[in-house]
Amino acid sequence: MRSHKEVCLRVAILGAGVAGLATAISLTRLGMDVRVFERREDARSLGAGVVCWPNASFVLSEFGLLGELRGVSGRVSAMRRFSQAGEELGGLDLGRLDSEMGFPSLAVLRQDLMRLLLRRADELGVRVEFGACATGVDGESPHGCRVRYSDGSEAEADIVIGADGRMNSVARAYVLGDNRPVYQGCVNWLGVYDGDPGEFEAAEIHDYWGVGARFGVVPVSSNKAYWAGGFAAPEGPAARPDELNAVFADWPPLVKRIISSAASRQAQCLGLYDHDPPTTWNRGRVLMIGDAAHAALPTSGQGVAQALEDAWLLARELEACPDDPTAAFANFIPRRQKKTAGITLGARGFASSLFCSDAEACARRDRDAARTDYDAMAIGMATGWSAGLPIGPA
Repeated sequence: MRSHKEVCLRVAILGAGVAGLATAISLTRLGMDVRVFERREDARSLGAGVVCWPNASFVLSEFGLLGELRGVSGRVSAMRRFSQAGEELGGLDLGRLDSEMGFPSLAVLRQDLMRLLLRRADELGVRVEFGACATGVDGESPHGCRVRYSDGSEAEADIVIGADGRMNSVARAYVLGDNRPVYQGCVNWLGVYDGDPGEFEAAEIHDYWGVGARFGVVPVSSNKAYWAGGFAAPEGPAARPDELNAVFADWPPLVKRIISSAASRQAQCLGLYDHDPPTTWNRGRVLMIGDAAHAALPTSGQGVAQALEDAWLLARELEACPDDPTAAFANFIPRRQKKTAGITLGARGFASSLFCSDAEACARRDRDAARTDYDAMAIGMATGWSAGLPIGPA
């Protein structure tokens, strides 16, 4: 790990999710005075689990956290695709992906990843304030930035980093004058499943594709997995549990076991929203990152990885321009825009295919999946996900 020179800036970070905490860690390590403001009352976060793909594992290794991540995660070995009827459509050897990129693919419950990041932030002396609901920012003052809160208080900083999510980002509203997310026509049920001993010994991700629906299962240990069951639905109130049961009633046995256990666990339902890729990420000294800047659908698999990449690269650019944060932002943004825009739009296209309600189109999709060169896919993923990082195929 390279040594860092100190950069003395006061930083206010809005949001204590992965993007916010990772950025707090990376900037504090440069000597910055960092405060994190989170609107929620505690560290609870949406989602059941994530795969830290090799690009995410690289960044966590840069933060000295890869060993701790290994201790709370499982290394996934393959991703296998199936039709709604259980017919196998092909499989991706994740060992090949990991080998090409040089880092492991690790599945972890989101609460465990958040706990790891919070602990490291605390060790570094980062101040994280929960229940601090920002209502506005000003990043064009000659004396720095100002953040306003719902209780009438204000905070000053040299720069403001908006890592406050896709749905209600104060930073995005300030930078772009708009924060309307785009509904993508489907909902996702999420949960954690406790299986029988050894049920997931093979550590394979199972991805089932149906007509207008998709169900994914990701093991984090030999007997525990997180899952996501999504289906096409109009925008409106959250789907009811009985709709989840009805959609997946005749799916393969693993899916039915998970659905039957969902009633006894706290499953959550989320509408799937993203944003059109923006042309700018900052206004003055206010910069948006993570989901505030590039809210890809979960079909990308890259939400956490791209948030971590933001944190890592932003620190490098601020270290290179310690006396001119706006110049650092000007260097940072173009290095991230193309990659994140491609991931966002690619995830939209994939979601459109997965949640398509045309049976004939879905049958063609499944046939194409069965004919896919999965070895070439692994190399393509490694090349794309390594872009902008000192890892991956030469």
